[in-house]
Amino acid sequence: MSEPARRLSYVMAALATTICVSATPTIAQDEYAAPGYGAATYSPATDLRVPADEPRYAAIVIDAASGEILYQKRADSPRYPASITKIMTLYLAFEALSTGRLRETDMITVSPLAASQAPTKLGLRPGDTISVQDAMHAIAVKSANDMAVALSERIGGTESRFAALMTMKAQELGMTHSHFVNANGLPDSRQITSAHDIAILCRAVLRDYPQYYGYFGTESFTYRGVTMNNHNGLLGRMPGVDGFKTGFTNAAGFNLAASAVRDGRRLITVVLGGASGASRNANVEDLLLTGFDVEERRAHGENLILTQNMFEQLPTASVMAEQVNRGDGDEDEDAIDIVLTASEHGTPVSFVPAGVTQLAASRPSLTQDVPHAGLLRPNQAQAPTQAAEPRNWSVQVGEFASGRLATRQIDYVADAFKSLFDDREGQVDHAGRSYRAVFTGFTESEAKQACASVQAKDQPCVAGPR
Repeated sequence: MSEPARRLSYVMAALATTICVSATPTIAQDEYAAPGYGAATYSPATDLRVPADEPRYAAIVIDAASGEILYQKRADSPRYPASITKIMTLYLAFEALSTGRLRETDMITVSPLAASQAPTKLGLRPGDTISVQDAMHAIAVKSANDMAVALSERIGGTESRFAALMTMKAQELGMTHSHFVNANGLPDSRQITSAHDIAILCRAVLRDYPQYYGYFGTESFTYRGVTMNNHNGLLGRMPGVDGFKTGFTNAAGFNLAASAVRDGRRLITVVLGGASGASRNANVEDLLLTGFDVEERRAHGENLILTQNMFEQLPTASVMAEQVNRGDGDEDEDAIDIVLTASEHGTPVSFVPAGVTQLAASRPSLTQDVPHAGLLRPNQAQAPTQAAEPRNWSVQVGEFASGRLATRQIDYVADAFKSLFDDREGQVDHAGRSYRAVFTGFTESEAKQACASVQAKDQPCVAGPR
């Protein structure tokens, strides 16, 4: 869709919201709903879950200034947002700050509902207070589920009312495939979005509240003596990346929205449903690099129309030689197909687009040569997933006298045992005078396997239900 047509569709969506309140998507109601709000306006929500047979992977790359779509794959198909939801939660907080309805120094009282949220969370108790500024940092950096609910209640009165505001704001922004029922992205089959919608939201943050965008680029946050690192692994690693958000649930897969700037140009990339944290990060990085390469070549006069040329049906098996070496002379399609094909099978890619094209033209045995050339790491056999096994186990890898030492241990274990702790939620649990280094989000079998490997290296490790 062209940019003028897309803008027109957004205006029509916003107009429809203004004229006909009854058309606003429904939200979940709970015992915290404010009197006189909810039941009178919203009917019970229908089941909006993503079809089970739909591939989880979706991606989009857009130019932040113009909104032009440089690449998309299933970008308008419904997906579960997981913690990327919190971008909308913070967008509404930024709106409240900009209008004076909220101040960063305001104090929030943590409710029983907020305190009861599942990890990852800051861990405050009912009745505790926290500043708006600290709560927003905890949401952006640690992805704290409890603080997302606490902030939503501070702004909306109740989380369910805030979720209605989220959905209405999504319509206003042109996010036509999004529907929210909670503020943190914890699993709910009715909470859906799309890669395109998340890109629209990221662009809205940059456009409407650039003064607050820095929250998403904060690499670490210290609260009550405990330092927490941002879950976005591209921050501080890929030059130019300066913000946005990760997400993960079993149903959603590994999600990441990222924004980067190079040579005065800014791109937004969203990948939903990645096979692992590592492959998701590598895929986002490669899409950004490819997007910047395309924009630079356009600036030098090349006429590239990627949105029309990049909808090739990707193979359902591993990367095949005939897919890479098509010999059709389209260098951009070769490069992007390698990136997307690899990502759908959980294989990280690292490449320079021109180098891949040259190899494709000169080496018929590319699929055998590429791993040895350092361009594509070979696919590893994946153990069958155990979808029915809950991820409610944690692994404690040490107990220390300070939060700083516990954080250092988390970083060490995450680096030393990457295959076992990849994208797990590392956190410091404070109990009395002890600071425990803990990773969460394991199944029982995964936790026991991880501990056995850590203990084999003479490191402390205890696995148990969370």
